[in-house]
Amino acid sequence: MAQKMRIDDEIRLNIIKALLDRGATQPNLRRIKSKTKYHLATIKSSINFLQNEKVIVGYGPKIAFWKLEYKLEAVELLQLDFSKSELIEEYLKIVEKDPHVCHLSSIMGSGNFNVMSTQFYKDVESYHKNLQENYVKKLPNYYDVVKDRQVFYLTEPTFKRGSRTDSIVKILREKAALD
Repeated sequence: MAQKMRIDDEIRLNIIKALLDRGATQPNLRRIKSKTKYHLATIKSSINFLQNEKVIVGYGPKIAFWKLEYKLEAVELLQLDFSKSELIEEYLKIVEKDPHVCHLSSIMGSGNFNVMSTQFYKDVESYHKNLQENYVKKLPNYYDVVKDRQVFYLTEPTFKRGSRTDSIVKILREKAALD
């Protein structure tokens, strides 16, 4: 009897893990087969299934930003005043055009912060220059929309640099072992 595919079963997790191999920017069926020992049809149907379920949403190289002289990751915790919808829209337009911002999302937790931003820069000075030139000067009411801001600079040494995908695969495996 054929078992129904699940996005978090061992076969799919092994295939996702194989896709994380160094240099894998697209599915290499033969490499996955040699790593997992699954039949090519199983691998292909699993990848199609995971893509259709929107678990796999793309492929691409993993870049060591620090080797390209982008050694500073700035994490901002922001308190935005969402009651000022026009200013929020202007702010979001600036964020959308800012190539330094790779992630902006709502957050929940203790304190007054409701948004977190992740950005990459060469150094602290370039972070502050970008903030002043592209936000404070272009959005005259910047401090009406950004009520509070805490910035954390992630720098070397990095004690652990892992993959979010690898982490979720490990979590799902631990969960399956407990079930």
